[in-house]
Amino acid sequence: MGLRPRHRQRPLIGITSSARGGRYMWWCNRLAILMASGRARRITPGQKPDLNRFEGFVIGGGDDITPTLYGDEIDPAIRVDPARDQLEQDILTHAEKTDLPVLGICRGAQMINVHRGGAIYRDIGEIYRDAPRLRTVLPRKRVEIRPGSRLADIVRKPAITVNALHHQSISRLGRGLEIVAEDLWSIVQGVEAQGDRFVMGVQWHPEFLFFLPSHLRLFRALTNAALTNAALTSRARKNS
Repeated sequence: MGLRPRHRQRPLIGITSSARGGRYMWWCNRLAILMASGRARRITPGQKPDLNRFEGFVIGGGDDITPTLYGDEIDPAIRVDPARDQLEQDILTHAEKTDLPVLGICRGAQMINVHRGGAIYRDIGEIYRDAPRLRTVLPRKRVEIRPGSRLADIVRKPAITVNALHHQSISRLGRGLEIVAEDLWSIVQGVEAQGDRFVMGVQWHPEFLFFLPSHLRLFRALTNAALTNAALTSRARKNS
């Protein structure tokens, strides 16, 4: 009787979240990572996690990013979390130095862009006046995906239907990023980094749509990238 094949390692994925909310996002992200053969750990402001323990990150949704980080003025009407901003900036810097994969969701996509020197629109209603103000966890918005992009390879469709919970969006692109998805009103819905490293941001919330194959594949792409990076790192250490 032959030996059973070893189960492949489940990479540890850090998921950023607000300390004062975001519980549903966290649980849905955790379930999506589990279904994508990974392990998830929540990271919130106030913690001091050992980032070297993680093999990939999800920069999650939540409060708006502090406007001064992208050269705008403070607006007392929006809720910000400077401690979380700093935490995620530190994580993105660490991931960049160590080649770890990152998936940004909603605010997370915007944070990836801001971390790379880009900017965002504080209120898309002021810019895209003809666009409907959708706010729903259900897939109601059609998003066109750029052919040949990493995102297109992942979702395996030229367009998908997504949910919408945001009132901000990417304006000026950060260094090394490309727009790979837009909705029918040309609002940026997806960005990814140039090169081989997995760095992707989507403006919608795939964690609420994990039961749909196209959205779950985003999490599988992240965990697969984490496994690949871990294998390359281990091989490099053995050869050094």
